[in-house]
Amino acid sequence: MNRGVQNVTNIQQWWFQRSILEILLILMSTLSLIGIIVSLSIVVAEKHEYESQINKGADVCLTPECIHAASLMLDQMDETVEPCDEFYNFACGNFLKETMIPDEKILINTFSKIDDKLQESLHALISDKVNPNDSAPFNMVKNLYKACMNRTLIEHRGLKPLTAITDQLGGWPVVKDEWDTKSEWSWTWAVKEFRKVGYSTDHIFSFSIDVDLKNSATQIIYIDQAALGLDQEYLIKGLDDDIVKAYYEYMVDIAVIYGADRSRANRELKESLEFEMKLANISLPSEARRNFTALYNPYTLKQVQQKYPFIQWVKYINALLPSPLSVDENEVIVINVPSYFNSLGQLLQDTPKRIIANYMMWRVTKFSSLFLTNEIRKRQLVYNTAISGAQEQDARWKECTDITSGNMEITSGGLSIAVGALYVRKYFRHDSKAAALEIVHEIRKEFELLLRKVNWMDDETRKSALNKLKVMSTHIGYPDEIMDNAKIEKYYENLKINENNYLQSVLNMTIFDTDFEFGKLRKPVNKTDWVNFAHTAVVNAFYSVPENSIEFPAGILQEQFFSADRPRYLNFGAIGSVIGHEITHGFDDEGCQFDLNGNLIDWWNEKTKEHYLEKAKCIIEQYGNYTESSTDLKVNGILTQGENIADNGGIKEAYLAYQKWIEKNGPERKLPGLKYTPQQMFWISAAQNWCAVNRPEMMNLQITTDPHAPERFRVLGPFSNRPEFARDFNCPVGSPMNPTKKCEVW
Repeated sequence: MNRGVQNVTNIQQWWFQRSILEILLILMSTLSLIGIIVSLSIVVAEKHEYESQINKGADVCLTPECIHAASLMLDQMDETVEPCDEFYNFACGNFLKETMIPDEKILINTFSKIDDKLQESLHALISDKVNPNDSAPFNMVKNLYKACMNRTLIEHRGLKPLTAITDQLGGWPVVKDEWDTKSEWSWTWAVKEFRKVGYSTDHIFSFSIDVDLKNSATQIIYIDQAALGLDQEYLIKGLDDDIVKAYYEYMVDIAVIYGADRSRANRELKESLEFEMKLANISLPSEARRNFTALYNPYTLKQVQQKYPFIQWVKYINALLPSPLSVDENEVIVINVPSYFNSLGQLLQDTPKRIIANYMMWRVTKFSSLFLTNEIRKRQLVYNTAISGAQEQDARWKECTDITSGNMEITSGGLSIAVGALYVRKYFRHDSKAAALEIVHEIRKEFELLLRKVNWMDDETRKSALNKLKVMSTHIGYPDEIMDNAKIEKYYENLKINENNYLQSVLNMTIFDTDFEFGKLRKPVNKTDWVNFAHTAVVNAFYSVPENSIEFPAGILQEQFFSADRPRYLNFGAIGSVIGHEITHGFDDEGCQFDLNGNLIDWWNEKTKEHYLEKAKCIIEQYGNYTESSTDLKVNGILTQGENIADNGGIKEAYLAYQKWIEKNGPERKLPGLKYTPQQMFWISAAQNWCAVNRPEMMNLQITTDPHAPERFRVLGPFSNRPEFARDFNCPVGSPMNPTKKCEVW
């Protein structure tokens, strides 16, 4: 932005300097009052003309915001590339060539660049001194940050904060010689103790409380396959896979740091890894988990006990629920993957408890490593390098900012609401809510028109789809309650943060979050609860199936994505395509399984469903034929189909909405240095959402596990499917960006 502001300022200074020089010359030559008046009039008239060209009728927009936007766009583009040949390289080519990934990062993209700016803003807020007069949650934020930054104390305590906990949990067998004498140990006992201390209960199988998919007004218990220490997609490959090898070596080295004999660690942790691989092999892969009807299998606990008798289910669940909640044998729960539990009982029976204990205590240690000494964190970095390519640890202040704000996946939501409240109060432009909401309304109108026009839909299904769109709620920026200290204080009243005990403070946040989530069991679902939409300091957008809602937090409404002070083609292209993406999620292969109230109900006519699946198949095959060059891996068209359907629908809806805006408001001014039409600028703006440079290791991880396609294909796929794009750039039929076969769901 500075360069843009500086350009305008220099021009203004030139005009004023010229004015002074002309006046002095006139005074020196004539000393004529009339001459002075005439000259002043000329200067003032010329200055007014300059301002008029900036602010009114000129074909080029020269406001600071436009100059800044033009600079950002030009910095990323490679105009030597033919748009009809490879639009991603045209829009992002310079970004790809000139962006160097810092050693501590695994990728650089549009989201990460905005997140870096957000991170600096959050750091300025949370690194401030504790003020006794401030609201308690805001001081908890600062205390957690201080606890994280106090490396001297963390190093002084060494591994004791964790070893004290692991002793309480029965000890890590590979480290403790006398462990075999603890015959009373069982994995069910360990899970209950994990819950009390603040660790995950999901290592053998997952337990959660969530909205009942068949009755979204209530909450229900879900039992699912385990959350594993390494993605299932890798573990099923066995120890011949390089990533699995790196995981195994990490396990062994960490155990040695904690005092284990290396030869014993090699032997015992290989056995525990083999157990984890068996858990992975009986788990359902991600692409097979897209049919929610197949995942919804309700039973009473009495039935579950008869079907899976390897634990006492009522007793187990009651140990996990916060007081005073409890269940009995008549409680209905949902088993997501019955086949997993059909195999789990026998696997647990066949596996010695020492192997299971080694696995579970490894998971505790793996989680805790981030919050301990530099020695253990250095070994963690070696593992992270193998997984994602990161070469260095992030700057400590950045890591502590992310942990405090809840923007690090390893930690729970924690203090994100309090941090978000601080952020929107100081940094968010509150007029952005109305401007963004206007774009949402325009794009919703276009999706409504699409639903009315599609010729493959029967009238009854069309009516249901229109009703679902009509009641879809929108959340922009932040909920009003986040400005009320009393409400934030009430939310955090049971959380304690100790600035002198980092690991314990993190575990306290986990207990707090788990109590909050599990405590919903008997409560009616409030789909507009402000807490659900109060995580505002995040660069992302969301669609919620049970709430049938779209959300665009304050963190994404800036920079590349949105500004109320720039041409609409930039906003419709950038945030508009994201808005359309989230709306379309309500009607992708997963969203279309749910009705307007977020209930798992088949509201589709059979013939219409066949048409839909045929169109989705086209998308699956299109993306399944893309190969990512740095890894030579093919995109998983099945796993990514939901995001691809949303990308394709989102760009179409945003474009049509912008066309309507132009028809109503007239054409917009160009950006300086950019010769393109408003329609072409829309496509460039939308494409630059996805400018990204990834390390090969990170790209491998993304293609293997992520439901989003790599960024290049998020441009090439949707844009090549749009005849409007081909028209706007005059792409010949049969050119790469205008293929004869196009895919379209919505």
